[in-house]
Amino acid sequence: MPKASVKKKIECNKEQLIDLVLDIEKYPQFVPFCLSSKVYERNEKGNLLLIVADLTIGKGPFKDTYKSDVKFNKNEDTIYVTNLDGPLKHLENKWYFKEINNFTEVSFDVDFELKNHFLNIIMTKSFQFGLDKIADAFQKRAETLFSKT
Repeated sequence: MPKASVKKKIECNKEQLIDLVLDIEKYPQFVPFCLSSKVYERNEKGNLLLIVADLTIGKGPFKDTYKSDVKFNKNEDTIYVTNLDGPLKHLENKWYFKEINNFTEVSFDVDFELKNHFLNIIMTKSFQFGLDKIADAFQKRAETLFSKT
């Protein structure tokens, strides 16, 4: 199964960065390979924000849509994502946010498996590169939206 991790320090406060990550509808504007997004549900339950959303990911002739269950834990400043439907056999995606001075340290871990064994092999080879590009896109977006200069 492809696994990858990224850790970045981004110049903005923790709440701003969490809001940016939870604004799934805007992903097609800045996330590489994200062609469209749709949020079906957004509910608060105690200290949790629960979201069900679709992301359509693709490049060139390849594209697919997967449905995700997103849980934001307000007490722990974590976002946990699992798949509900689509080409993924398994998805576990964890975001951790920690504010340090004027920066937020974000850690992003992804572990997934596609239903298609051949595509899994291909993805394993290039996934860290793709994840780095996605993390850079979130950093650039945060700097654009929240820069103090």
